Amino acid sequence: MTKIVYNSCFGGFGLSDAAVMRYAELKEITLYPRKERSFTMFFTTPDFQEDSWFYERDIDRKDPVLVQVVEEMGEAANGDCADLRICELSEGTQYRIEEYDGRETIMTRNSYDWRTA
Repeated sequence: MTKIVYNSCFGGFGLSDAAVMRYAELKEITLYPRKERSFTMFFTTPDFQEDSWFYERDIDRKDPVLVQVVEEMGEAANGDCADLRICELSEGTQYRIEEYDGRETIMTRNSYDWRTA
């Protein structure tokens, strides 16, 4: 089975600061947080260069370390507007993540009603 992380509520996929740091720890990535007014930005260099920005939305949703962090931390892994869940699919299943106003759904070929012309 393959596990995929998705956001089940309106708002958008995101990890808490603690989850980002835990992910980095497990991946052996050194991150440098910079606190903004209402959020934290993470960089891979201490000089906060734009090209070193670490953006959690770039993480592959089936990354086993991401899955581990969400399973390990539970609700504490959720970003401000997220309710992260894990979907399990059989190995080799084709899927895509559909999103509407930040709420995501895992869709497979069998999720659709196909019509014939």
